[in-house]
Amino acid sequence: MSTGIPVRWVLSQPELNLALKGGSAGLGRNITMALTSELTEPQQWLSGGELVLTTGMGLPLSGADRLRYLTELDAAGVAGVGFGVGLSHETVPADLVEAADALGLPLFEVPLPTPFGAITKKVMQRLAEQEYEKVLRASRAQPRMTRAAIQGMGAVIRELSAALSATVVVAGADGAISDSHPGRATAEVAERIGEFLSTRGDGVGSGVIHTASGQIIALQAITAGQTVHGHLAVVTATPLSSVDQVLLGHASSLLALDFEKPARLRIAQNHLNSQAIAMLLDEPGDLETLWRHLAPAADRSGRVRALVLWCDSPEAAVRVTEAVDEQLHPHNRQLFARISGDRVAVLLPGSDTEEAAEQLLAAMPDEVRTAIRAGLSAPHLLRRFATAIEHAELASSAALPGGRPLELASLAGQTLLTLPEAQRMLGAISEAMLAPLADYDERHGTDLIASLRAYLEAHGQWETAATALGVHRHTLRSRVAKIESVLGCQLDVARVRAELLLAIIARR
Repeated sequence: MSTGIPVRWVLSQPELNLALKGGSAGLGRNITMALTSELTEPQQWLSGGELVLTTGMGLPLSGADRLRYLTELDAAGVAGVGFGVGLSHETVPADLVEAADALGLPLFEVPLPTPFGAITKKVMQRLAEQEYEKVLRASRAQPRMTRAAIQGMGAVIRELSAALSATVVVAGADGAISDSHPGRATAEVAERIGEFLSTRGDGVGSGVIHTASGQIIALQAITAGQTVHGHLAVVTATPLSSVDQVLLGHASSLLALDFEKPARLRIAQNHLNSQAIAMLLDEPGDLETLWRHLAPAADRSGRVRALVLWCDSPEAAVRVTEAVDEQLHPHNRQLFARISGDRVAVLLPGSDTEEAAEQLLAAMPDEVRTAIRAGLSAPHLLRRFATAIEHAELASSAALPGGRPLELASLAGQTLLTLPEAQRMLGAISEAMLAPLADYDERHGTDLIASLRAYLEAHGQWETAATALGVHRHTLRSRVAKIESVLGCQLDVARVRAELLLAIIARR
């Protein structure tokens, strides 16, 4: 941010022996230059941020004029006034002190043994140190941003945000915000960027925007040749320094390169991502390099969702993967996917919703989309992505072709009756367990299976079950006794009741 030294820092230098006399409310004002002036009206030569040093030789005589003198210095943006005593004035005039307090303009006494040159030198040395620190910080930040570019846009803007201690925003040519760090851009910032770009006929703009809340937005177009990919903005409380602007320009260039990555590089990146997933599924463990490679797949909390797309052929799985990549590319998101036969497993940030997953499929050709069964997992920690894929696969096996991505959690209470594998297993169990009752009902013209179902669904409550059947409870007791005899079991055992209920539901 802009260079400056708080007035309180100058006063804290013991070798200068400075003493604050008035205007303590302004000790946080930043000094950008120190100069000496004995002019009666020096304000016309000032641009703001100066520390004015004077012996008072040109100081007006009346209190009203002295108040005007300080008021005009304050209006010019002066950071503070150092008043040298022992020459034209033995002490700092009391009315000057009173005026400084009223304005909040720091006024301090400079003793005769302290030359103005010592103060100026001290200030300029500190300013030079600050500039060096900024250059040093930039020299360290630039390689970090360059390395981060390998991971994509999100990593670059995180490094820029850290280097400038500011909010960084990426917007499209139309002003729509596509990414920001840290956190979301405020509505005010998004609105001002949109307004600024809307005034440009081609939607391209670079410049400085001021908000009503006092923030400053430095906006720079992300361009490569004649192509404008978007805009990079830094939101701060003070203007960017020249060094900060260099970092902004560097980040903009890196993002332009990221936007311009040839298609073959993205294909290679997708292949590496797929290989990392495959290796971690085959050899789970502490393969830190692979885990770091997958880190961009997760959201800010380190979680991922798995989207499994069950296609009608391996060839269709390849086409579906390419279509998903086409949807992710405009949003500068990498594809983390693995094809296994006719199924595709895609890792999405844990913050993605069902709607976001549905949008990935919306642009596919109808003949492809209608054949896909999609399953979505709940958010999992990145290191449990294999579990997320397993859950999404189960959900996809129960999903309808062409339907919305089905979450496994939404199948609560019906999972065993929805999954094909479970249906086959329960069907076989049902046939084996209920065959004696079915035979008995057929031979005697009874309906013991219906009585058993009512009894089990009523949780063994005789009155409730009898009412549901329209019989007396004693009649139901007699039927239950016959059921226990035919099946050779005891219905007062909870596990027996649970297995029989599942068998009846599967039979239905």
